[in-house]
Amino acid sequence: MLRFGTDGIRGDADRDLPTAHVRAVGRAAVRVLGTGEPFVIGRDTRLSGPRIEADLVAGIVAEGATAYTVGVLPTPGVAYLAATRSAPAAVISASHNPFADNGIKFFDRSGHKPAREVEAALESSIRDLISEGGSTPDASAVPVLHGGAESYVAHLVSLLEGRSLNGLRVVVDAANGAASEVAAVTLSAAGADVEVINASPDGTNINEDCGSTHPEALQVEVKRTGAAAGLALDGDADRVLAVDESGAVVDGDQIMAITALDLRERRLLRHGAVAVTVMSNLGLRSAMCAAGIDVVETDVGDRHVLAAMQERGLSLGGEQSGHVIFGDMATTGDGLLTGLMILDRMVRSGRPLSDLAGAMTRLPQVLESVRVPTRMDPDAIPALRALIEQVEGRLGDRGRVLVRPSGTEPVVRVMAEAPTEEEAAEAVAEIRVAVEVAARGT
Repeated sequence: MLRFGTDGIRGDADRDLPTAHVRAVGRAAVRVLGTGEPFVIGRDTRLSGPRIEADLVAGIVAEGATAYTVGVLPTPGVAYLAATRSAPAAVISASHNPFADNGIKFFDRSGHKPAREVEAALESSIRDLISEGGSTPDASAVPVLHGGAESYVAHLVSLLEGRSLNGLRVVVDAANGAASEVAAVTLSAAGADVEVINASPDGTNINEDCGSTHPEALQVEVKRTGAAAGLALDGDADRVLAVDESGAVVDGDQIMAITALDLRERRLLRHGAVAVTVMSNLGLRSAMCAAGIDVVETDVGDRHVLAAMQERGLSLGGEQSGHVIFGDMATTGDGLLTGLMILDRMVRSGRPLSDLAGAMTRLPQVLESVRVPTRMDPDAIPALRALIEQVEGRLGDRGRVLVRPSGTEPVVRVMAEAPTEEEAAEAVAEIRVAVEVAARGT
């Protein structure tokens, strides 16, 4: 059964997203999200994308609504079009997953991901439609929304407010994904001297040894060309990691430190706070504390980050993975926008990225996923909780421990941060054994 996870529906394209089910998703979307403005539909470069797009449109049309396709476009680009057209939208993508996977995520008329209760209503409607069975006719020719990519690029460049990236040499890894065409166009329009790698999608090479999950090739190319910085996008370009002039990776926590300090300096960091997840490095929290910036902590997932930002009126939030949300500029994480903000900060400050990234010092962090027979809550097991508290007490304020169940699979994630890699690894190993023992007793 199709279910909404932390980022829409996702799974093996053939097994989990067959034609009948995708068409049911399209029909349910109309029933729940409404039949007002035509749906806007975009996708990434996966081989299964056109088929799923056609099936989704067929379901939408079967319910009496209409849809426009924008073709290959980053997820935040589709969200932008949803907001500017006040129309519901869908993105066909599995983000950073391998090409065999695909997924469907929706945006409402404001360009935001639907609330949990809306997703629950979608799930219920999808379940009913699948149970009913029956066939949905193929959609006739689907109208194309021309100019969508150009509008999105112009919007991104406008956020620089007339400033330019002239003279800045940048290498971008497009992950053979949704930004394969617009990445170079956007940065060039902003004035940068751009080289793009991994921008030749063939339907199967999205995220393959490239992009934000594999920045190694980008690191090599930045050093080889003497570029000032590199940007590694993921398959749907809603997140980015940076590479400094020495080839070192600058992760999402460092990016948030850079941009939080910049926004505060320009009096644009609303309420003097930033929203981060529990996975963000202790080094970020320490840097923000030293700078007098409050940290609002959330559960893992950009949905939780955005909810905290909206509740508290914040202008910045994000995840260690590089999914950063600029609340005054976008409705979701945007890798290209984040890249522009980093590069703009470099130009305005005249400082290299390595220097800017030094705003925080990352503590060594070790993370392991411990598979368990069935879903378990570590806090509900007294012996395990006691051991975790013992390890936390040993680390004191020099580090921390985080033990949490996965929200999607029978796995307990054990993370520790400490002054040294050895101490962090030792803490994780000790807790891992305790989790395995506890799992055998459940």
